Amino acid sequence: MTSTGNPSPSRRHRVREDALEEILRTARHLLVEQGPAAITLRAIAREMGMSAPGLYRYHPSHRDLIQALTSHLYEELATALATARDQEPASEPGRRLRAVSRELRRWALSHPREFGLLFTKPLTDADTAPGTAAHDPSWRFGGIILDLMVQLWHRGGIQPPTTLDNTWITQLEEVREHLAGEPVPLEVIYVFVACWTRLYGTVAVEVFGHLDFALTDPDPLFEHTLTDILTALGAPTD
Repeated sequence: MTSTGNPSPSRRHRVREDALEEILRTARHLLVEQGPAAITLRAIAREMGMSAPGLYRYHPSHRDLIQALTSHLYEELATALATARDQEPASEPGRRLRAVSRELRRWALSHPREFGLLFTKPLTDADTAPGTAAHDPSWRFGGIILDLMVQLWHRGGIQPPTTLDNTWITQLEEVREHLAGEPVPLEVIYVFVACWTRLYGTVAVEVFGHLDFALTDPDPLFEHTLTDILTALGAPTD
């Protein structure tokens, strides 16, 4: 005899998970097609044929929704970088970092609106500060790059600055907290941050079209910059 009672907890869970996935797909579609300002609870409810109050059962606020989307995109990006990393030997962190950097550029060029949401934060709710839902996923992404830099540091090829201004100390200590007890000198972490800044900057200016005035093919510039970064980290660049 078929039960006609309330759905089982497992079925309710599946229905809820399916709805949450559809909400994220819809939010991402609005982001890609219309830009970040289009991601509203009302617009998503309209696209899904729901009432706005019905959507509040899944995301009670705009901030909650944007945090969910930001977390999802960081997880997707981190997975892409990890896959690229693992195509290279674990004994070759320099080759792994080159592959990861190229994958970051590929993902960003393929998903410019998503890249913009994560790295230019056009919406204040796309925050990754401690205590936000997107904090840990953002550090999963960052940890892939940072861990490879730490591996290169262990090989002894990094030449850090001999002195570091005191204004850096507190800020760089916060980065070191994410290194799971690794005793990385702050001068070396400064090199890490400087290298990440160059990598991000080179990708971002291309993604947002700010090299169009000079270059029809930014690939050689990216590869040259990447070689400079690997050299600064003491990695073989041949």
